[in-house]
Amino acid sequence: MKISIKETQNPTIIKFEFPDFITQNESFEFKNIDEAKNSPLAQQLFYLPFVKTVYISGNFIAIERFSIVDWNDVKDAVAEQIEEYVKSGGKILIEDTSKPSKTALTVYGETTPNPATLKFVVSRRLTKTAVEFKNIDETAPSPLAKELFQFPFVKEVFIDENYISVTKYEVATWEEITIEIRTFIKEYIENGGTVIDETLVVADTKQEKQQIKNFDNLDTTSQQIINILEEYVKPAVAADGGNILFDSYDENEKRVKVILQGSCNGCPSSTFTLKNGIENMLKDMLNDPAIIVEALNA
Repeated sequence: MKISIKETQNPTIIKFEFPDFITQNESFEFKNIDEAKNSPLAQQLFYLPFVKTVYISGNFIAIERFSIVDWNDVKDAVAEQIEEYVKSGGKILIEDTSKPSKTALTVYGETTPNPATLKFVVSRRLTKTAVEFKNIDETAPSPLAKELFQFPFVKEVFIDENYISVTKYEVATWEEITIEIRTFIKEYIENGGTVIDETLVVADTKQEKQQIKNFDNLDTTSQQIINILEEYVKPAVAADGGNILFDSYDENEKRVKVILQGSCNGCPSSTFTLKNGIENMLKDMLNDPAIIVEALNA
């Protein structure tokens, strides 16, 4: 057995691919040795001081490293260690007998304020990272999104937490295609298809800006705006199958620029929501009546 080493678009994560599947219809993520009690191999990997997270899915093990090493210095040794472990009969995963019996997956459609977008809610968590796909060329991290673009009426796909927002072209009506899409998503996930490979998700610059390491470098007003959007606005737009990201704040113009995703992008009511909802909220909470909110892609 030979392990193949594959780089990912995230420089801290390397994939170690097996010639055959090592898990069926399940994915695992271990943040520390205690979480990895059902994976003796993952536990062994955590004895390496640079291992931050271990992912096991399909035919690969992906490892996220701490910054104390460079992958070029250690990846060959890690691959060799994994090979030797498996050759000696070591277990990659052991069955968790405490897990409840498998429950049926449910998928249902919800309308959104955008008549071109329908939200398909799944009774299972799909991703930790919201990802938007404008076309099939962008779908490398999501085999599911790639398959959805095979339908000629699918224009855009947005995936977040436990739902998939699909935006259609005008060529079809929701009455004609809703059951077809819902059935496809349900069967795809039940058959073990990958929804999102988090190791391939490229961090969006707008999403990065809202992470702690970049958040701390922003001015105070920008930080306050992000906090308001995160706490008060995002939950509401997520309920409608969309997302909002902070882009910038111009102190001189008092102008807040945002990015709309999912059902919010192209929604006929988005301008009303921005002006009468988000803009008024920011004016009130920042105590600044001059605040203006503008969507870069509305």
